[in-house]
Parts: sequence; structure tokens; C-alpha cells
Amino acid sequence: MSEKHLAVVVLAAGEGTRMRSKKPKVMHELAGLPLLGHVLATATSLGAAHVIPVIRHQKEALTDYINAFYPTVKIAHQDEVPGTGRAVECGLESLPSDFNGAVIVTSGDVPLLDVPTLESLLEAHLEGSYAATVLTAIVEDPTGYGRVIRSNDGKFIQIVEHRDADTEQLEISEVNAGVYVFDAAHLRSALAKVGSHNAQGEKYLTDVAAELLQAGKKVQALAVSDNWLVAGINDRVQLSEVAAELNYRICEAWQRAGVTILDPSSTWIDVTVQIGEDVTLLPGTYLKGFTTIGAGSNIGPEVVITDTQIGDSATVIKAHVTGSKIGEGASVGPFAYLRPGTDLGADGKIGTFVETKNAKIGRGSKVPHLSYVGDAEIGEETNIGAGTIFANYDGINKHKSKIGSHVRSGSHNVFVAPITIGDGAYTAAGTVVRKDVASGELAMNVAPQRNLAGWVVANRPGTKSAEASKN
Repeated sequence: MSEKHLAVVVLAAGEGTRMRSKKPKVMHELAGLPLLGHVLATATSLGAAHVIPVIRHQKEALTDYINAFYPTVKIAHQDEVPGTGRAVECGLESLPSDFNGAVIVTSGDVPLLDVPTLESLLEAHLEGSYAATVLTAIVEDPTGYGRVIRSNDGKFIQIVEHRDADTEQLEISEVNAGVYVFDAAHLRSALAKVGSHNAQGEKYLTDVAAELLQAGKKVQALAVSDNWLVAGINDRVQLSEVAAELNYRICEAWQRAGVTILDPSSTWIDVTVQIGEDVTLLPGTYLKGFTTIGAGSNIGPEVVITDTQIGDSATVIKAHVTGSKIGEGASVGPFAYLRPGTDLGADGKIGTFVETKNAKIGRGSKVPHLSYVGDAEIGEETNIGAGTIFANYDGINKHKSKIGSHVRSGSHNVFVAPITIGDGAYTAAGTVVRKDVASGELAMNVAPQRNLAGWVVANRPGTKSAEASKN
């Protein structure tokens, strides 16, 4: 059908009290996106002319998110009248008055529902000229779900909510998945006739199907082939279950795309991550946000990488990396902490117990051990000695250090910013560098070492050190 004749209404007005959270339920994250983000991504991918999330509780937070990431959708607000039927009515009010196409209704807490499933549902709906098509699921434990009632010949009759079901109906294992396709005109007409005479005192969307059948319209119910696609999230237990299933599918997809994942159960990958071929992910790897991993890289074990670009054939071991760039063939870790603004050049190294922040480290340069590099620019093929500190903060302001190419700094240096060290310069071990160093110079602090003979025996009499020193 034409895109202009398709609308998607996303129900996101629920309070979500079972999450026991100050955050709106649909804003809890799953694989790098809020639940609502997953649903809106699917809805917008259908190419519908109208995508309408219906919100109510904590509407400011939801509005901010939707406007920031899905600015083309039109937000609808549910009023004080409770129920999914009323929510859809509020959504329909945001459509043009002459809209006469199909309306898909889904929920903001069903994040795994995908485009192919919705397209198949829509196709079946249109081919049969149905007034409504209901997506269902066959489940082992139907507790809490609306039961799908069929006739002896298998035709759809109605949906009965769990609290309104009798003993016989409670035994039914086919349940309402909360996803529908309606003809817009028939939906408007039926909603106008639906009341709230039920155990919850709500206006149920499920009653629309019964109204349409009474009016002689065609309604069908189709069972989904994969129940995970319609798994709803009401509490944190369900959130973790769906997260594990989605992550398994993400890992499987990357494995089939040429990525080696040694232990998918301990490897977590956001949906926004991109990974090249022949990458190896070791156990305990977490790839988050807009991270990209170049081909042939080895990542892990025990790393957390967020919003970071990693080049081909790089290595990251036991590290925490955020908002950084790691060049081709570079190595990071173990036990490294790369903070935002770190840019490690090709074939460079950030080694053991090194922390970096807002640091550009040139091609082939190395910071191998026990160092802090903040607000600094380091040229190419430079080596920073063990235990070096870039003292970038004077108590009020941050200052920048600039280190040239082919520089060799000694162990236990302190570079007091702002400072510039020229190409090819050296700094001696233990030096506190407070002044600029020109190219080719050696910087050192001249302080002669004094050895006081007999000091241990005189000042630590009776100790094992004093006894040993007499030998």
C-alpha cells in the first residue's frame, strides 16, 4: 500500500509501576536504546506517513527523547480516561481527518517486534480486506494475558482480558500479543461504541474487535511464529530476559557476518555497534553506543568500550574506553583507562595502568606504563617513560602540553603544563619539567645525591636493617 495510507500508533502512556523506578518504563534501556527507541525505530522503518506515540505519565521526559531522536513523529497525549482503547482514540485525533488507510497499533514496551513481522501482518490484513487483524501468541503460561476466543472452526470471536475471563477461558493458551492492524474508518466507528464496563473500569482496545464482528465486519487473528518478537516488558526480570535474548540474536548475527565471539553469554553488544570481519571478541566484552571495530582487531577479555572508533588490526585488553579513537594496529591495555578525547595513532600503544584524557598520541608513540596523560598532544614515535604524569591542572584552569616527535622521556617525569618539548628531545629520569625544552635538548633537574655513611646504625639501632648493614 502507499505510505501515505499507513499510520502507526505506539502506546506509551502506561505508568509502569512494576518497574519500581523513577524513570518511565519505556525509557529503560535495552542494547543501547530505550524500549521506546526500539519501537519507534521499527515504526519509522515501515515508511508510514504518520507515526504517533501516545504518552501520558512523565510526558516531559518522553517528549524530550522523542523530539531529540525522532523529530518527524507526532506526539499524542492521553487524557484522564484510562485504557488502551482511549489511548488509540487520542492517537487517531492526531491523524488528518480524511485519513482512510490502515492503522498499526503496537506498544512501547514490546521492543523486539520487527519490520518483517509487521509487514507480513499488514499484507495479510490488506489481502483479506479485513476490518481488523490481531496478532496472537501461543504461550505455556498465559497468566495475565487477554485470551483469544475462537469458534469451533477456528474463527476469531473475541479477546477476553484475564481478570474478566471465566474458568474455561483461563485454560486457553492463545493470548493477545497487543499488536493490531485496523482499517481507520472502522476503528473510529468501533471505538465510539466501546465502553468501560469491565473489572478494570477501562476502555479496552480489545473490545473493538468484538464491536466490528457485531457490525458484520471481518476480523482475523494470526499467531506469531516467534514469541520473543511480542515479548512485553513490565518489570526488571522481564527486562533482563528480553535483553539476554536480544543480545544472543545480536551476537549470532555478528558471528554469521564473520566475527569470532568466544563466549556470547558474556559478550554484550549494543544494536548501534558496527564490527568488521575477522574481529575476535573475547569473554567479558561490552561494546556500547556508537562504537565501531575495524577488521581483524582483537578485543577483550574484560573490556568496556563506549562511543569509540577502533581501526583495523588493533588490540584492546582489559580496558575501559569511552569517546576515543584507536588507530590501525594500535594496542591498549591491560588495565588502561581511556577517557573522552583520547586519540591514539596507528601502531601506538597505551599500556598497563595508563589513564588518558583529551590526549592526541601520534603514530607509533607509546605510553607503556603507570602514567597519566591529560590535555596533551604527543607527536610520532615518541616514548613516554614509566610513571610519567602530565600535570594539566593548576587548581583553577586546565592547560595543555605539547610533546614533539621522537622524544624520549625518562621514568617518573612530571610535565607541568603549559609546556612544549621539541622534536628529538630527552628528559632525564625523575625530572619535573616546568620550562619548555627545545629540540635535541636534554632536560634534567640537577640535584646531587647524598649518601650518609652509618645513618642506619645510628638512627635505627637494633633493627634487622642495622644488623644487616654491619655485615
